[in-house]
Parts: sequence; C-alpha cells; structure tokens
Amino acid sequence: MTIENLNTYETVASENVKIWFKAAATSKFPKNGGACIKYKDKQIAVFNFTREDTWYACQNLCPHKMEMVLSRGMIGEENMEAKVACPLHKNTFSLQTGENLNGSLKAIATYPVKVENGFVYVGFSD
Repeated sequence: MTIENLNTYETVASENVKIWFKAAATSKFPKNGGACIKYKDKQIAVFNFTREDTWYACQNLCPHKMEMVLSRGMIGEENMEAKVACPLHKNTFSLQTGENLNGSLKAIATYPVKVENGFVYVGFSD
C-alpha cells in the first residue's frame, strides 16, 4: 500500500451523500465489533457498536503501516467518544471525526451509516 491508496479515502458528511450503498444485513456484522465491506476500490470498516446502539463506518486502511486492518480493531470509548484501535500497533481513531486520538497520524476518513429494514447502508459522495 502507498500514500496514493490513502488518498482515495475522504470523509463524507451526511449532507453530501449521493449514494447509499447497501452493505449487508445487520446480522452479518458482529456485535461490538467490525467487518469489512468493499465499495468500488475502497475497503470500508463498518462497526456495530451495540453498547451505544450506533453504527459507524471508516476507511479500513490504517495510515500508520498502510495495512487494511481497522475492521478487526477493538472498539471502545474515550471521553464519551467512540473509537477504534488498530489491531497492529494500537493507534486509536475517533469513529465520529476520524481524528487520531493517541498520536500525530493523519485522520482517517469516516462515512455516514444508516440502518433500514434490517440492512446496513453506508453513504458515499461518488
């Protein structure tokens, strides 16, 4: 993976969603965990944070070592903010803003999520 791969990911604000991609049935995602979906050339980590009754989506690519691993990271909270920890080196990122919470790495891209009729949809602008 290279920096070019990282540049394919950009945060999408809810108001900029043009496509709601039908990712999978809610039952396909682990409770309080994540799974990876593919949208075009992007790998997206989708998290079912049942403790908060909230869903999150972000790029699956960790900007530290350029590995597609964030969907396998542990989720939790820090100062009332949902976060994911990279399973390789424990860098943590906000699932709301993408900000790196324990270092100086570039923020990760985040995406809106909605659940309708038992299916998870992730919002994209392209």
